[in-house]
Amino acid sequence: MATLLVTGGTGQLAGALEAAASAHDIHRVGRPDFDFDHPDSIAETFFAITPALVVNAAAYTAVDAAEKDAEAAVAADRANHRGPAQLAALCAKSGVPLSHISTDYVFDGAKGAPYVETDPTAPQGVYGSTKLAGERAVLDSGARAVILRTSWVYAPSGRNFVRTMLNAGRMRDVLRVVADQKGCPTTATDLAAAILAIAGRILADGWQDGYGGVFHAAGTGWTTWHGLACATFEAAAMRAPGLKIPTVEAITTAEYPTPARRPADSRLDCAKLASVFGLRLPPWEDGLARTIAAMDLTN
Repeated sequence: MATLLVTGGTGQLAGALEAAASAHDIHRVGRPDFDFDHPDSIAETFFAITPALVVNAAAYTAVDAAEKDAEAAVAADRANHRGPAQLAALCAKSGVPLSHISTDYVFDGAKGAPYVETDPTAPQGVYGSTKLAGERAVLDSGARAVILRTSWVYAPSGRNFVRTMLNAGRMRDVLRVVADQKGCPTTATDLAAAILAIAGRILADGWQDGYGGVFHAAGTGWTTWHGLACATFEAAAMRAPGLKIPTVEAITTAEYPTPARRPADSRLDCAKLASVFGLRLPPWEDGLARTIAAMDLTN
């Protein structure tokens, strides 16, 4: 059984990886033992565990805080860029494959069609810029790296849009949700399954040059934040008929200003993932239904 080192140990993706990894020995690591703010902890953890493969699921994701606060911006750079660069260098030196998780926020959302991996990047804020810098550092390290850009990730637990909507719906009769931003909702469970399938292929067959580089990995299909909110309450109502369901009003981005600019259309084309690894994540509607089914809707 191969040992996988998974960073971001308390996050929803790390949890999904551990839950699904019957064929691997998962070591979830996070603060304070493993902390990108403390560079010594990176090497100490890496050499203590001696993994067969690393999944870097750690990131600074407080998008608006990074835009407003200089210290938060520095923290974002450490977590999304400098820390992954150090981890990738260790992987390169040790010959350990690395799966690095990135984001749709590396794009500006102006293309008007789903993005492919070779499209020009143009992040609109600190978060996207630091994640793009992390991608480049990982690629430049020489590590055997698979970079997976994903989007709109959620899970039955943790902090995410679906849980936020359900919690807000318990307290308010009307919710106003942005309807002019498009994306591909992705369950942590489905993303974890793809990561583990890639890891299994690499560990079983050995590294192939075609495995390296950037891939898009997101739920199949797309919607808006408003569409995802409405679908969330529809799925919840089917599971819990007595659940209080609010009215969900559609608004524009201009009506809900935030410190950080979000890409208006960050849909991802995932055909390369299917071509190279034979993987395509399930339709986002299916993932949402399974996620809602796994939640306790009484609290």
